[in-house]
Amino acid sequence: MKLDILAIGAHPDDVELGCGATIAKEVANGKKVGIIDLTRGELGTRGTAETRDEESANAAKILNVALRTNMEFADGFFVNDKKHQIEIIKEIRKYRPEIVLCNAIDDRHIDHGKGSQLVSDACFLSGLMKINTKLHDEDNWQKPWRPKAIYHYIQWKDIEPEVVVDVSGYMDKKMEAVLAYKTQFFDPKSNEPETPISSKNFTDSIEYRARNLGRLIGVEHAEGYTVERYVAVNSLFDLK
Repeated sequence: MKLDILAIGAHPDDVELGCGATIAKEVANGKKVGIIDLTRGELGTRGTAETRDEESANAAKILNVALRTNMEFADGFFVNDKKHQIEIIKEIRKYRPEIVLCNAIDDRHIDHGKGSQLVSDACFLSGLMKINTKLHDEDNWQKPWRPKAIYHYIQWKDIEPEVVVDVSGYMDKKMEAVLAYKTQFFDPKSNEPETPISSKNFTDSIEYRARNLGRLIGVEHAEGYTVERYVAVNSLFDLK
């Protein structure tokens, strides 16, 4: 399956929180989008790996993505080494995305920065023809593939974006997908331990951060990204 966009997150819910509205907008515009979670979030304080599996599947249905898969790397302990890079390379060559969206380059959770660099390195290596990979259920060697662009979404820390996407009209879909993770976010009836993301303030911040970015570019809501290379346009009039 050829994808237009492959969104990758260290944990289930990273993609929804970081770029859920962008995904919803691109799917509505006819783009084929897939999601890969690196881990099952098994070290999360609230819920279990099994509840995360169910919640991530529900969120994928809400966003209407073409596919979602999980690499089942070790939550908290995966590293950016050859073994993990090769597994990501296989997925990149399998789905041949034009664009990859991935974790923030630096963040409160150590997996986010690690996942960001792992995916970025794998995207580069995936384009090298002398790295040989094949899928477990296939006999043929995969062909090299390098995405045209990698964009890093913004998570806990207020990293200054270098590209901002107008997502006005798609925040409701994003919030529906985020709140599919019922065990993770604010629930006054929950008996689970409190975490940095389980407060009402955090849930509210998803909306007001997007609204503030939108304010800065003159629209209702926006999501921001950092980039790895210059963003080029054909004309100054392409910029809003």
